Amino acid sequence: MEYRVNRRTGDRVSEIGMGAHLTPATEKEGVETLQMAYEAGINFYDFAAAESACFDYYDKAFGDARKNVFYQIHFGTEFSTGVYGKNLALDSVKKNIDWQLSKLNTDYIDYGFIHCLDTEEEWNKYLDNGVLAYIEALKQQGVVRHIGMSSHTPSVAALGLDTGLVDMLMFSINAGYDYCHGEYAVGASDERMELYKRCEKEDVGISVMKVFSAGQLLSEKTSPFGKAMTEIQCLQYALDKPGVLTVLPGIMNKAELQRILSFYDASPSEKDYSMISSLTPAEVKGVCVYCNHCQPCPAGLDVGLINKYYDLAKVGDSLAVDHYANLEKKAEQCTACGHCDKSCPFGVGQSERMKEIAAYFGDSLAVGD
Repeated sequence: MEYRVNRRTGDRVSEIGMGAHLTPATEKEGVETLQMAYEAGINFYDFAAAESACFDYYDKAFGDARKNVFYQIHFGTEFSTGVYGKNLALDSVKKNIDWQLSKLNTDYIDYGFIHCLDTEEEWNKYLDNGVLAYIEALKQQGVVRHIGMSSHTPSVAALGLDTGLVDMLMFSINAGYDYCHGEYAVGASDERMELYKRCEKEDVGISVMKVFSAGQLLSEKTSPFGKAMTEIQCLQYALDKPGVLTVLPGIMNKAELQRILSFYDASPSEKDYSMISSLTPAEVKGVCVYCNHCQPCPAGLDVGLINKYYDLAKVGDSLAVDHYANLEKKAEQCTACGHCDKSCPFGVGQSERMKEIAAYFGDSLAVGD
């Protein structure tokens, strides 16, 4: 397992977490799946769309190890029918939070989430109903350790970020949505990327939901690219986006978990998702998406990472400047051989871009000399 650090909280979070989709697994299967996840190093668990029956599994699986994992619990979920529902009334929120804490046998919430607000009307309702104030009060009491927010809408997510309260954003990231295809493909491609960059700049970690677009990307019949993506490609795509800390696939059993964990045994070619270039929107044509399809660089440059640090530095991320400065090989060492220009499926002229990046960071050597 690989880990990323939430720079706001200092939490070391597993790149792959879990959504709570353990039913219809039996209790035995559910508990064993969670234990297997924990043993594999997964330490981040979300409860947004759980079914009520699976809450009991967590205490039985983790016991005293609860202190070693992070729970992402949502203020606005409702489980009275046994399946996930949404209710933003304050009384319902309080009742459901108490119920979740009781079922999970815990007295604290690592990340208390403003739950799934997709319109400005919902945001205002959340404020007017006093739900956000309730989360803030629980944070003052130490019951909630950090505040998060979930949304499918960039403009509404921005409202949460504007408050300065949000330490983590849960957002739907996959190639379909980012390329304007799918039920929750809200916002233009460049608007969505600007949100990810803002999160990186402001140290707001992103936990990713709907990484497979509810399974649509995994089937040739429903994929907007005319070809199925693999789970490994989808995971890599999300992990490559700025700000992303962890991806939370819904996992039902040990077999599914084992398949997801195979990500760490996959080859670079298995992780390559450049086939999505067939639907590159006009506004991102010629823009690096950090896919590293151009690897290996003959000069040894990490082209995707150089591009990412450049893009983040331009939006004011000072840490990106430091990260670039610490790279073993920088844009100045590009030999302009043209390998990446010919291999980039997104039409990026990387040789010229390396000159631009070298000039921006003040690299001393001439590119291509």
